[in-house]
Amino acid sequence: MEQQRVSIIIPAKNEALSLPALLPRIKELHPEFEIIVVDDGSTDDTAAICQQHGVKMIHHPYSMGNGAAIKSGSRAATGDVLVFMDADGQHRPGDIQGLLDKFAEGYDMVVGARQSDTQASIGRRLANNIYNSLASIMTGYNIKDLTSGFRAVRARHFRKFLYLLPNGFSYPTTSTMAFFRSGLPVAYVPIRADKRAGKSKIRMVRDGTRFLLIIIKIGALFSPMRFFLPISLLSFMVGLVYYSYTYYLYHSFTNMSALMFTTSILVFLIGILSEQISALHYRGADQDHRFTARDQQSNPDAGESD
Repeated sequence: MEQQRVSIIIPAKNEALSLPALLPRIKELHPEFEIIVVDDGSTDDTAAICQQHGVKMIHHPYSMGNGAAIKSGSRAATGDVLVFMDADGQHRPGDIQGLLDKFAEGYDMVVGARQSDTQASIGRRLANNIYNSLASIMTGYNIKDLTSGFRAVRARHFRKFLYLLPNGFSYPTTSTMAFFRSGLPVAYVPIRADKRAGKSKIRMVRDGTRFLLIIIKIGALFSPMRFFLPISLLSFMVGLVYYSYTYYLYHSFTNMSALMFTTSILVFLIGILSEQISALHYRGADQDHRFTARDQQSNPDAGESD
């Protein structure tokens, strides 16, 4: 990691309670790292605290969302490696080095996976387990913490997917699945999440439903056949069972059976078409990944840059 510049990006909205303890701790542990706080339309003393501690600050004139703050910080960062962490005190600065150590093993994204007993509530743990399971099915990989905002990423790869990231709270979900879909190696490091300072901005029902819809949406975007094929098979089986039932009782082939078989074929064809379209999102990332590997083989001592 000595040859790579590291930028720490912290989205913050009204986090004046936690920043006075968080920023000095990061600077104490990593004085050489670039620290960027993205003030997402705060109405408290967040901006003044950032100025007081001499960190780089980006100001949004109004709240644009956590994902928008991540995108602003990513564009402004000068580091080869970007570390994202929350400003609310849940993520420990001491865990940053653990992410970077794992990153140095050759990964392009390392995620801090929160241990279940450190998450806020039983309901949130259950919801996260459901999200992780659904995402694992969609990607074919074991995803240990889909929604963790504490992660280290290779800057040049992450920036290629900025246009895919939503402005809301689901940037971890989208970026994780984008990296998996692109064949970029992802690793998880267990961390313990502390109790946040202040009140959480995430609402269980509203944002939980939104996260579920996002998983379905990005599943259709990143792994279309894993999404459409089960629906196609389900429609076919329903049509087959209903046809068997009507044939046995009435010796007839009904319109409903025909509709289910037709739906099955159409959904399958949509899945194939979506798979081809989805591949276009990652052509540039795949080419860049192959170029980097070839360049490192020919010159293993060469440093990396954006």
